[in-house]
Amino acid sequence: MHPYEMSMTLRERRKDESVRLNFGSLYSVVDSLVKHGLIEAASTEREGNRPQRTIYRITDAGATEAVDWMSDLVRTPVKEFPQFEAALSFLPLLPPDDVARLLRLRRATLDRDITVLATTVDAATAQGLPAIFAIEAAYELAMLRAELAFVDGLAAAIADGTLGGVDMWRTFHARSTDGRIDPDELAAAIAPYLEGG
Repeated sequence: MHPYEMSMTLRERRKDESVRLNFGSLYSVVDSLVKHGLIEAASTEREGNRPQRTIYRITDAGATEAVDWMSDLVRTPVKEFPQFEAALSFLPLLPPDDVARLLRLRRATLDRDITVLATTVDAATAQGLPAIFAIEAAYELAMLRAELAFVDGLAAAIADGTLGGVDMWRTFHARSTDGRIDPDELAAAIAPYLEGG
């Protein structure tokens, strides 16, 4: 396969929805794979007046590396850094009622995304596509549903006051005159919990 064909195949198979791909750097990636002996030039071809293209194939070392890499990805959980998790870690910066409202908006988006993705998965299944070839969509759907359940639970716990610390959180924001909480006051309030851990 030549690099342009690689990029078109990845797009046609919608792999760009699961893997961050920079198609502009694909030729650099191909050069690096050649340099490391993971792929090699198999032939060249020319169509009409178009420039000559190099067709690449995977080497034995490349096939071994692909299996090792995929095995590691499947076997070993790694810490990822999703934006929502980062936002949760700084949640007290926003007033609780604002957070509850924002979570309801997030819920609406998640619900829509789940509906769209479930419809896509169902359509692929109805067309006879074996599940293994869209397994990443099934995973994404499961993660979206889990996030929706979490968002619903968090919004409810804020609203009904059962979230631990929500009263303290409300108090900090009630004392604020400029919409910001006092970081020193917050640090002093949570210090005993951090020291006791």
